[in-house]
Amino acid sequence: MCRLVSVLVRSRNDEAFVSATLKAILEQKCAFPFEVLCCDDGSTDHTPEILSSFHDRIRRLPRPEGEYHPGRRLNYMIKQSRGEIIVFNNADAIPQNDQWLANLVAPLLDESADAVYGKQVPREDALYLVRKDYQRAFGDGRIASKWRFFFSLATAAARRDDLLAHPFDEEIRYSEDVEWAHRRPIRIVYASEAIVEHSHNYTLCELKRRFYGEGYADGAIFGDSPSLWREMVSATMEVLRDVLFLLKHPCGLKELPMAPVRRFTQKFYHWKGTKDYARRNASA
Repeated sequence: MCRLVSVLVRSRNDEAFVSATLKAILEQKCAFPFEVLCCDDGSTDHTPEILSSFHDRIRRLPRPEGEYHPGRRLNYMIKQSRGEIIVFNNADAIPQNDQWLANLVAPLLDESADAVYGKQVPREDALYLVRKDYQRAFGDGRIASKWRFFFSLATAAARRDDLLAHPFDEEIRYSEDVEWAHRRPIRIVYASEAIVEHSHNYTLCELKRRFYGEGYADGAIFGDSPSLWREMVSATMEVLRDVLFLLKHPCGLKELPMAPVRRFTQKFYHWKGTKDYARRNASA
């Protein structure tokens, strides 16, 4: 039996979710003890005050000096933890039942996995196009299992000794979870019963920034060569899937005109990120 599990919660302007997230974590029913470590990244809303209200039930870590890089923050929190197993859970990822933690770490406890990620379900206000994406990425896991590589740290777990031996890349700005999980052969398990509510209705500007960052990271992680043709074919296929999904969900048909805009924006900026990485890497 594991002596201790450490749950690491990162936050930034998460006042709408962090209280529900922490309450759900602290109410978990499991056969092992766990600690909750929180580190806020300079929130300007009421997140710090909400964290303070849990002062006797969580361990707050001071914000490290310097610019925020996800890998640096993760490595810092891991070093401050005491558990044999590390659980990562975003401040805006709300566990949906009191067995979330037990289900998430079970494959590590029975030694059938080296890393585990849980199921994310969209919020009630999620766009239908977002709901469709989450259904494909998570659901029963069969679709994502056919993709080149998939892993998400929004709710995930791994062993502390492995994380210390193989720390997160501290320079990469996006997809630090994928880079860590892809770097060497490890057994990754999808825990479909470890469920959190977590989704974002990104604006077009946010989509540009996110997919550019992921494209740049994919160039570094997978060595992808940029191909605008490939990205546009992928966007077209995604729009077709969007149309079929929305036809099955008539309440979401009002989103149909935006589907091509969102998909081609995603794929174009993913290509641009990959292209910029390739160019900068070639000139280095």
